[in-house]
Amino acid sequence: MSFLIDSSIMITSQILFFGFGWLFFMRQLFKDYEVRQYVVQVIFSVTFAFSCTMFELIIFEILKVLNSSSRYFHWKMNLCVILLILVFMVPFYIGYFIVSNIRLLHKQRLLFSCLLWLTFMYFFWKLGDPFPILSPKHGILSIEQLISRVGVIGVTLMALLSGFGAVNCPYTYMSYFLRNVTDADILALERRLLQTMDMIISKKKRMAMTRRTMFQKGEVHNKPSGFWGMIKSVTTSAPGSENLTLIQQEVDALEELSRQLFLETADLYATKVQGKETKERIEYSKTFKGKYFNFLGYFFSIYCVWKIFMATINIVFDRVGKTDPVTRGIEITVNYLGIQFDVKFWSQHISFILVGIIIVTSIRGLLITLTKFFYAISSSKSSNVIVLLLAQIMGMYFVSSVLLIRMSMPLEYRTIITEVLGELQFNFYHRWFDVIFLVSALSSILFLYLAHKQAPEKHMAP
Repeated sequence: MSFLIDSSIMITSQILFFGFGWLFFMRQLFKDYEVRQYVVQVIFSVTFAFSCTMFELIIFEILKVLNSSSRYFHWKMNLCVILLILVFMVPFYIGYFIVSNIRLLHKQRLLFSCLLWLTFMYFFWKLGDPFPILSPKHGILSIEQLISRVGVIGVTLMALLSGFGAVNCPYTYMSYFLRNVTDADILALERRLLQTMDMIISKKKRMAMTRRTMFQKGEVHNKPSGFWGMIKSVTTSAPGSENLTLIQQEVDALEELSRQLFLETADLYATKVQGKETKERIEYSKTFKGKYFNFLGYFFSIYCVWKIFMATINIVFDRVGKTDPVTRGIEITVNYLGIQFDVKFWSQHISFILVGIIIVTSIRGLLITLTKFFYAISSSKSSNVIVLLLAQIMGMYFVSSVLLIRMSMPLEYRTIITEVLGELQFNFYHRWFDVIFLVSALSSILFLYLAHKQAPEKHMAP
């Protein structure tokens, strides 16, 4: 009876997650497009539902909600379904919709879809060869074989996004990086752009007048005839043709300059708008709510810098933490500050809050990123393929989040997750995350440094 009650709770929550994924699909991703393939919508919503269910099971594990055997059963079932979707269903439908957009292959789209899926499976399977991700005793059809490979892709994606976020967060919140753009800067740049456009128009008028003069003199219609006439046309040129070539080169250079000036003007306008938003944010920061969010912003900026530092230390000294950060922090407080309280009790409750924050921010951040990415590259023909790709990324991201969140949990809560995921090389995933995270962070620092240095500020002369 308890198993039926537990299952009804899980099914109800999955239906709610499915509905939220369906609404997000309709209200955010596809609000500007007509839904023609409901199978895409169903796959996206199901992937979202089972991804969120994994996080729900983590919280249930900490709070001891549901029976232990029920949690284990739903962990196994949930993991099998999400792997079935990510490895078999979504890649097949991606290939199917790609082939459907090619008219020449339309009649045999099922055959070519299968070929594309087999190609994906080959590279997906070969992905695990270079990495020590799995114990060698597992068979080729074991669930660990799929989890280990999905984990590599998902952890890589998480590390790339986290590395950029760790650099972009301080860059956004530190006033040192804000650009001060005034109306005079924009007017000066617009004046240069108008002068350049006037010069282009003037030179094009000169070219038109030169061509008209050449036409009136008959230089345009006097086409050479015969072999010797062709040789003569190559070795000699009309009196005005050299002048036309020179003016055309000047026009090309000016048009390139005008394009650059236009882009810089648009960039200054965008920066000015950001400046207004920054001023509004400064005014908002004076309120109690604003001070709270401002404090959180600077706190996470410091945390991001610390994360980069710790990733470097972990890579250099080849270490992986064995104790969750909350328990370790409380132990340091007890040992060095002499404060006495129940470490186990408080580590459980604080770990629950921390894991909850990680889960909520992960889901929210990923949905925002997916929405921006979809609007940036989607079209009416490619939208189905892109949504399926986003579903694939989302599922792999959440599976990998479970692998990494495991380290943030006290030891007694890791047991069932370790049993469900199998004998994976968890230390490898944390080292791999640190390496990719550091590479992404350093690349982001270089990119933002170059973008900040090359950004037009007050150096535009009128």
